[in-house]
Amino acid sequence: MKVIQHFCTITHHKFMVMKNCFRVGLYRQGLLHDLSKYSFEEFWTGCRYYQGNRSPNNAEREAVGYSSAWLHHKGRNKHHYEYWNDYAIEKDGSADGSIVPVKMPKKYVVEMFMDRIAASKIYNKEKYTDRSPWDYYHRGRSYQMMHKDTRRLLEHLLKMLAVKGEDYTFRYIRYRLLKTKDN
Repeated sequence: MKVIQHFCTITHHKFMVMKNCFRVGLYRQGLLHDLSKYSFEEFWTGCRYYQGNRSPNNAEREAVGYSSAWLHHKGRNKHHYEYWNDYAIEKDGSADGSIVPVKMPKKYVVEMFMDRIAASKIYNKEKYTDRSPWDYYHRGRSYQMMHKDTRRLLEHLLKMLAVKGEDYTFRYIRYRLLKTKDN
């Protein structure tokens, strides 16, 4: 098992997200980001499937058909769009059995955006560009069950990053996006 390497990777990732969240004024989220990765369920699974160049959750999926670490993680971290899926409700108040995406509050979309930047930097290393998070997102976009408003905002931020860079995008988030109320 790669305990030290996995610990260093998740801690480096957490630090990168924290630093970027601080840059846009999301101090609490920066401090609390991904703490569940240090839980027994997520940490030891991550050590077991650690490879260094991609998420251990994908390796676990390949090995056993699902990722117990991911199921644990997404249910405890509001910056993942998967957390925001719920049962649809009929007009009479009964559940119709279908799962629907729920619109995420902006602060969690921003944290998800920061999470994608950090993961892209860690896994792409020196090949990272400001377009890398968009490219990664775009490859899996059709499979993501995400609310249309959440998708629109995330795509807007990812495209802005790709075209205008980190400094511009982070200023936009801090001084414009997060200054307006969620609609």
